[in-house]
Amino acid sequence: MTDFSELYYKHIDQLFAFGSRFTTNREMLKDCIQDVFVKLYTRRESLGPIDNVDNYLFISLRNRIHDEFRRNGKMAGDEINDTNMQVVAENEEYYQERMQRQQELTDSVEKYFEKLSPRQRQIINLYYIEQRKYEDICRIMGINYQSVRNLMHRSISRLREYAGEMVQAV
Repeated sequence: MTDFSELYYKHIDQLFAFGSRFTTNREMLKDCIQDVFVKLYTRRESLGPIDNVDNYLFISLRNRIHDEFRRNGKMAGDEINDTNMQVVAENEEYYQERMQRQQELTDSVEKYFEKLSPRQRQIINLYYIEQRKYEDICRIMGINYQSVRNLMHRSISRLREYAGEMVQAV
């Protein structure tokens, strides 16, 4: 459930901004966004793997808004398609490019991370991924506070060094 909550909070603002291009009715938009997440949660077992969650959510929201317009008769189907499909296509292209850049960055960071020693990877993981405090890391790794600080400093310096090498290569 935590992962689902993170997914919701990560995308809610972007989805609201996206949906605002289709309607000014904020309550209907909130309901549509909620419907998308409820459907995703209730059908998570029957859904296959989703390659691009962002695209899935945006397309689902667009379809849900269109369904709501059709159901309420507020906008004709032709008007939906002609007026807003260009906006949708531009937005989908923007998010695809953004996701591609983000994936490239993630791949680079993972490549640098793999170059670190096991202890350096462990301390980066404990501090940044698990968000542990230095005192906790001391107990987990069995080293004193100053050693944790030194190891963290060396690990970050090494990552910066690798990133600098990549920038120079480009």
